[in-house]
Amino acid sequence: MAETGVDLTGSAAAIIALAVFILTYGLVIAEEFTHLSKSKPVIVAAGLIWVLVAIASHDIEGFDIEGLLEHNLNEYAQLLLFLMAAMTYVNVLEDRMVFAAVRSWMVAKGFSLRQIFWLTGLMAFLVSPAFDNLTTALVMGAVVMAVAGGDKRFLVPACINIVVAANAGGAFSPFGDITTLMVWQKGVVKFHEFFDLFLPALVNWLVPALCMHFALPKGAPKAEGQRVQVKFGGYVVMVLFLVTITMTVVFHQLLELPSFLGMMSGLGLLMLFGYVIRNRELKDEVVNVHQHIPPGFKPAYRPFNVFISTKRLEWDTLLFFYGVVLCVGGLGALGYLSLLSHHSYSVLGPSVTNVGVGLASAVIDNIPIMFAVLQMNPEMAHGQWLLVTLTAGVGGSLLSIGSAAGVALMGQARGIYTFMSHLKWIWAVALGFAASIWLHFLLNGALF
Repeated sequence: MAETGVDLTGSAAAIIALAVFILTYGLVIAEEFTHLSKSKPVIVAAGLIWVLVAIASHDIEGFDIEGLLEHNLNEYAQLLLFLMAAMTYVNVLEDRMVFAAVRSWMVAKGFSLRQIFWLTGLMAFLVSPAFDNLTTALVMGAVVMAVAGGDKRFLVPACINIVVAANAGGAFSPFGDITTLMVWQKGVVKFHEFFDLFLPALVNWLVPALCMHFALPKGAPKAEGQRVQVKFGGYVVMVLFLVTITMTVVFHQLLELPSFLGMMSGLGLLMLFGYVIRNRELKDEVVNVHQHIPPGFKPAYRPFNVFISTKRLEWDTLLFFYGVVLCVGGLGALGYLSLLSHHSYSVLGPSVTNVGVGLASAVIDNIPIMFAVLQMNPEMAHGQWLLVTLTAGVGGSLLSIGSAAGVALMGQARGIYTFMSHLKWIWAVALGFAASIWLHFLLNGALF
């Protein structure tokens, strides 16, 4: 969202645009019943909203609609390239049987489903501060999918647990979420001050996890006949993934380069190593068995091809982000987000407004909301800046569509982890949300 300094919210076109956005999100919410992919309505809505922006601003001199649209497109392009790299790595790790091997290891160790629930949640909470909540959710989601098979009784709480843990872990680190990174770069919260949110973030995850614990099946994953072995190159891909994340952080923090550049450079390293894997498998005896297949038949085994993993990206999710970014950007260009931010702090006060930011981020992407808050730069205590950082980071856990982690897992566990299945546990997530805010006021009261 780019600040225009023009309020068009009273125009008929702007009112229609808001109605289009509300109707579109209604269709997204109803995906489980309509079976209409969530990307389809938001892509249409994005085009309609920007047409309405053009109509509303047609007679306003100096209104740079092309510049505003390019700004939003640039935001999406960076997000798309980042996600392409992360999702490709996850797909390659799955192809190399890494997640299946983790499942096999968990079963061999005798972990129950409840222990796996806590282990994956804890890993998500501890890893997301360094690796960002989206990537963490994708990796942990692949693990629980491999463990659970199609068991909804386990998989739904496990996915919710991962989303909540990843978002909570990302809230106390400038690297854990885009919003925390924005706050850090703005200079309103220093690096070491983020760790004042560690305990509130921990409680945000633990409360709903404890609530869901008792609904989990008590059994263990079905034992397999033999341990699954990681395919050739799997461990190297894991190392390359860590190198890619590290490179992304270094590029961004030390060289001030955008994060997508590090991720795409890491994707290039993966592609180069994919060449090594493919040449190794071309020489494999299994390939030779299928040298003389009948015409019209495909071989049962194919050598590794990194572009197959790229082709298997969750395009419904990626295109959904396109629609969301442009829809919200269009509403921002019309003045809705600025109007909301400016009036809320003066009328409701910072505490109520900052909690409201968290609630709003469950429906509207938290990035433009936080951007609007930072652009306005309201006069408020340091504790309030920490509060809005916390709520914007964890508020998205209230709904499955409220965070990138939730949206990504909906695509990964399609038909199992859905908007409605998450909604059944919103009361538990809301308890954690309220408990984290209460603990922040209790522990950091001197900062207000």
